[in-house]
Amino acid sequence: MSTKDPVPSPVGPVDVEQAEAALVERYPRLVRIAYLVLPPSLGRNRRVLTAHALVQRALPRRRVVGPAVPEPRLSEDAVDPGYAYVRGEVLRQALVAGLPLRRLALPRRAQFPPLLPHVWGLRLFPRVGGADELALDQRLSRLSGPGRAAYVLRGLERQGDAEVLRVLRAAGVEDPASALAEADALEDGPETGAGCSPEGTSGGTPDGAPAAPDLPSAGRPGDGRTERVADGTDGAPRTAAAGDGARPGTASGGRAPFAPGGRRSGVSLLESDEFDPCALQARPTDLLRRRQHGRAGAVAVAALLVCGALLGLPGDGWGRNGAAAPSYARNPAAEAALDPGALKRVGAAVWPGSTRQDFSVWPARGALTGDRALLRRALAVWARPGPSVRSSATPGTPVGPPMGPPQLLFAGVVDGARVVLLHDGLRAVRYAEPVAGTAGAALDFARTDGADAVGSAALVLSRAAGNVRYLTAPWVRETSVRDLLTPGEEARPLGRDAGGVTEPMTSPALATGCTRWNTLQVRDGSGLRMLADLGELAPARLLWGPPAAPADATGPEARQAWARTACQLTAVRAHGVRSVNAWRFARQPLPEGAGRGTWLCTRAETWRGTGSRVLAQFLVPSPAVPAALAARSEGSPACGVRDPRVLAGVLWQAPSGGWYVLAAGSPDVTALETSGGVRGRSDGPLLAVKAAAGARADLDGTLQDGSRMRALR
Repeated sequence: MSTKDPVPSPVGPVDVEQAEAALVERYPRLVRIAYLVLPPSLGRNRRVLTAHALVQRALPRRRVVGPAVPEPRLSEDAVDPGYAYVRGEVLRQALVAGLPLRRLALPRRAQFPPLLPHVWGLRLFPRVGGADELALDQRLSRLSGPGRAAYVLRGLERQGDAEVLRVLRAAGVEDPASALAEADALEDGPETGAGCSPEGTSGGTPDGAPAAPDLPSAGRPGDGRTERVADGTDGAPRTAAAGDGARPGTASGGRAPFAPGGRRSGVSLLESDEFDPCALQARPTDLLRRRQHGRAGAVAVAALLVCGALLGLPGDGWGRNGAAAPSYARNPAAEAALDPGALKRVGAAVWPGSTRQDFSVWPARGALTGDRALLRRALAVWARPGPSVRSSATPGTPVGPPMGPPQLLFAGVVDGARVVLLHDGLRAVRYAEPVAGTAGAALDFARTDGADAVGSAALVLSRAAGNVRYLTAPWVRETSVRDLLTPGEEARPLGRDAGGVTEPMTSPALATGCTRWNTLQVRDGSGLRMLADLGELAPARLLWGPPAAPADATGPEARQAWARTACQLTAVRAHGVRSVNAWRFARQPLPEGAGRGTWLCTRAETWRGTGSRVLAQFLVPSPAVPAALAARSEGSPACGVRDPRVLAGVLWQAPSGGWYVLAAGSPDVTALETSGGVRGRSDGPLLAVKAAAGARADLDGTLQDGSRMRALR
């Protein structure tokens, strides 16, 4: 049958087994096709690995369906359907791999370096050919991907133009005709189309015109048609001269003979070892760079392992250490301090026989003192509070872990939270976590070193909905609530349970107004004490009297004075205050017979010893008018044990509308003098000078020893 006669193309479904058999049998030919179609710009090593990867990925995952209508093809164009499918997939992926990467487009899988096969430490490339192979490779590099595919289909696969167009179109080429034209232009070039005559023969026509070459073009169908014969080597088709117009001298193996020293045709060059990615040479990679990369990789792996060891995964519950941060050190003493079994627990019978009355003899109370998991979480959060823990501390209070096992004061459920109170001799620490859920752990620190029986009479146990609960000392016999703003009313009893936990009472700690100011009044073995909640764990003790001998503010006179100055306590909230003493240092007759004014000095002492705040206040005769703030100072020794003196002044308006500068000093002041906008002088600790509205004056005093004293500021 003539090779020009159309024959029916074998079509139909292609099984996976059929495609696999074609791939394995003709693997070298398929890899060569992929290698030739891939752009040379990838480099020979990557081209080799990519060609093998593309062929190995060409196997279908399931049975595929062939074309619905058979197309008539020439006999040399008819191929096995399994081989045709695999070859089409190889061409399609090779064309995609040659596309340039674009910023806005997602890269295709074929455009990435292959994961498999992968070679470490070696560079693989085909054997080096001669000048003809190099020239052809350079010419191919100037073609587009579809142009190279068309040239390979013609030269290596011996496909006719119609079949080349069909295969390119099936591989996704948008303009197969242009690709075919590129292949035509390459075949017409001098590098692959011209042959040389054997030595001793004429290289042209007698008149000097060049002779027609004896070699066929790169498989292009023309007068010399070819037909396939199997050579049994790599499964690729070979050619033998046949048909009308076949050129003489064409070997039956498909390779045209060429004269020694002459140039070879494109067909024979495509089948040379230069383009065989299955016959490879191996060379090492850059050894110095590989050594540097190895060191950098080792450092990166070590850093990754260290980071992984330091990171902790969040759990579904509190876990062993609750909301604590990961442990960063392994210190035996620190770990012993965080052992719940090592907590100090004082028995209930210790404090009556002790010579001390402070936190050190408080017994461990509460229903959860035996809950080791809760105690462990409290200790762990104390040592390493995590980012989710709400933490607070009074000024000057260290917030680090305990130096040794702390003392357990309380562990129980209060107002919907599990609460743990601990003490380490320097600080009282409150840990709280919700009963339901794992969010919202809180940690509060308060400095309590040097606390006496009154300073350790109570600790804040819970705050909820504007109320506060206290845990009272075991020596506290009674608890009651007294509103400082209503001194004439009796204190209201405040109930406690057997563990010393009080009922809730309204707290002024977070109040925005000053309509009432509830305080905790406790009775111990020696009398009544007045304790005020200033927003900290330890309530502040309220006192009344001269700095050298203050007393608890529980008497009628003290309550009357505190009723008018209680609202000024907002100035010392959350300041680490241990006690607040109000002292009436002077009483002054007012001008125009307006009655007698009262001067108070209020001093707030802190647990840390520094940062004390002093307030000078003036009280008009009307008991319903709150105290007016005349002066304020922080860190001043005035009104204290070390310097029980004070001097202050105020601009006062008489009932008639006139203005006066009023000034008063402590009893050891012998003279007062004003200067600046108002001038005046008086002998003694009191001064009243007529002034204009808004006047400003400087105030100085003289003490009994003749030294000068400045006003509080």
